[in-house]
This record gives sequence, C-alpha cells and structure tokens, in this order.
Amino acid sequence: MTVGSLAVASRVSDSPGEVVQRTTEVPDSETHSRAIRVLIVDDDRETARALERTLLQMNTQVAVACSGPAALKAVEQGRFDVILSDIGMPDMDGFDLLHAIRRIDGQVPIVLLTGEPTVSTAARALEVGAFRYVTKPVEPKELNSVVEKAARLYRMAQVKQQAAQLLGQESPMGTDHDSLNRSFDRCLESLWVAFQPIVDWNGKRIFGFESLMRSRVAEFPHPGAVLDAAERLGRLDELGRTIRKLTASSIPSATNSPAFFVNLHVRDLLDPTLLSDDSPLAPFSHQIVLEVTERASLAEVPDLRQRIAQLREMGFRIAVDDLGAGYAGLTSFALLEPEFVKLDMSLIRDIEKSPTKRKVVKSMVNLSQDMGMLVVGEGVETIAERDVLVELGCDFLQGYLFAKPAVAFPEVTF
Repeated sequence: MTVGSLAVASRVSDSPGEVVQRTTEVPDSETHSRAIRVLIVDDDRETARALERTLLQMNTQVAVACSGPAALKAVEQGRFDVILSDIGMPDMDGFDLLHAIRRIDGQVPIVLLTGEPTVSTAARALEVGAFRYVTKPVEPKELNSVVEKAARLYRMAQVKQQAAQLLGQESPMGTDHDSLNRSFDRCLESLWVAFQPIVDWNGKRIFGFESLMRSRVAEFPHPGAVLDAAERLGRLDELGRTIRKLTASSIPSATNSPAFFVNLHVRDLLDPTLLSDDSPLAPFSHQIVLEVTERASLAEVPDLRQRIAQLREMGFRIAVDDLGAGYAGLTSFALLEPEFVKLDMSLIRDIEKSPTKRKVVKSMVNLSQDMGMLVVGEGVETIAERDVLVELGCDFLQGYLFAKPAVAFPEVTF
C-alpha cells in the first residue's frame, strides 16, 4: 500500500486450483467509498483477464477463478459484493456454481455470462435467481453498470440485515374462527378506505396519499386481522379487488393530480384483473404507485419480472414498503427495481434518540437514492422525527404529525 492511493488486489488463477496475486494502484479520488469486491469465474483465461482489466478501471478489488471448485473455495475464504460467472464450464457449470454459492451466501448477486445465449438459458437464469444474464463479449460500460448496481443492492441487503437485527423480527399474526366466512362477507360489504397524506416537507406540498383499508366489523379490528382472514379463507383476490375498486372511486375527486399509493399483497400480483385494461385503477395508472411489502417473500410469483414490466407499460410505478422490517435480502430490489422505497415506521420511532437508527436510515437513504429511488419516511409522529428525517435526506414524509388517515381527503397544515 502506498500513501495517497489504494492497493487493489487482483487474484489470477492460471489453473483450476492455483491462485496468484498482483496489485493495481487506484488514484486517491476513487477511495471515497469502499472498493467493490468482485469474483470472476471463467475457464477461458483470456476472457477472464479482459473482464478483469475492465473492472480494474473502477474502484474494484478483483479475484479470478478458472473453475467452479476454485470459485467455491474463494467464496468460503472471503466475502464478495458481486460474482460474475460463465455458464459453460467443465466439471461445474454456472448454474451448479450458483446453487453451491447460495448454500454459503444467500444474498450475494450472481451475474451469469454466456457467449452462446439461448432463450432456455436466459429463462433458467431468471428461475434460479441470477441477478443478471449477460451476453459475451460485454461492453465495458454495460459491465461497469451491472457491477455497480449489483454492489449497491448487496450493500442495501447488508444494511437491511442490520435493521432487522436492530428491530427484531415480527412473527405473522394468527387468530381464531368459526363463522369466519360469514364475518368476512360482512367485512367486504362494509369495507372502506382511508387516505393519509404523503408530504414533501421542503416544498410544503402534498405529494400523494396512501390508500388504507378499514373494517367496520368488530371481528376485524385492524387491517392485519382482515388480511389474516382473507389468507386463511383463500379470498385474497376478493379483498384486493375490493380495495382497488374503492380507491379508484375516490381518485376523480382529488385536486392537483396527487400520487396514490395502493398496497398489494404478493398474491395480488398473480391476479389477472390487476393487469387488465378493465382494472378500476387502469384509467389512473400514471398516478398510482403499487406498494409491495418487504414482509412477504416474492418467491411464489415465478414470472414476477414479466408482470412488473407489464404493470410499468400500463403506467404504474412500484414501491417497496416496510423497508427494514422484512426479508433482509436483495430479491425485492433486484426483481421490482422500485421507483420508491418506504422506510418502516419502526426505524423512524424515536430516531432522534438513537445514533444506530440514524446511521442505518442514512445508509438506506443514500443507497436508495444512488439507485434512483425516492425515499418515504413512514410513521412520523413528532417534530423531532420529522427534522431528523429531513436532515438525513428523505424525499417524502408520512405520519400522524401531518394527518391521520381519514375519508378523502385530509388536509395538511404546513
């Protein structure tokens, strides 16, 4: 290591089992953030070195392995932010390597590379959870972009893990029933939606409203009880359609064309009516942000990318909700590529009293904004919480401090 520069290690494996090390100097201007640690896995040494030369122009530490077994050994011995692997390799191909790495590190983004692209391998890459499927030779600009994006997502996954450890994990609710079906029928018949403002505090304006379901049936005293019953009864589709219809009926009466944040259960993404041009929300799609919670796994939606792409073609935008309280992986970001993220209120509560919370939220805000996402701080109840979130760079705020959820549409006094 020399003064005023960063010595970046490059491990080059000239044979499947051998590792040789050399270093490259990176100027001072590039040491403002931690170097991205990349593992390249390719049995073609020339291809591997070409990828390596490209990546060493970035603030990157590069290791090169020429076989699957050598790559696994490297992963066991050290942590990487991104792994680039060729698909067609002897002994252990890219798919087998991906499965093996997942047993060691369930989060690290894995980019699969191939010189012989086919529809079947592309589809399989998505099915097994590859971060990207890239055709060789890859342009340096594209390679750098993919690696930078993957590294940011991996860092976000790590910050989310810190948040989960800080807050503890919540277990799903479980309840009773007897005449649950009849009670749920009454719930759907009397269901209504409240709206809570989402504000741009610096601009002193209402940016949008979140649509929140409310029950008038005593057996379902809060939204969680309604969702729990719908899930037990297999009636989530009915519930989701009812909420979307009620929300759509209120939109025409809003002034200044605000955004409307509408919560989706993961299984709503499987409902064909959501993607239909006849959907109640479709005429207002450019005002709608569909919220998908971090508290549920996306694994049960096998063609999620295609569904999200179709929703975007219709004009909808996507938000990841409850950031910091749910699944501490990067799947939701990699698959949804949301325009908005909403910080869970557990991170916001008393944030002015907790240096750890402030540090975690600051990291989340910076990483989200680096990826082009707007950040909403939820559950703001005090002036102190508001001021800290504004200082940390949150784009929008939501909570009782500004207005409680109410019939369309509550006002905010700035």
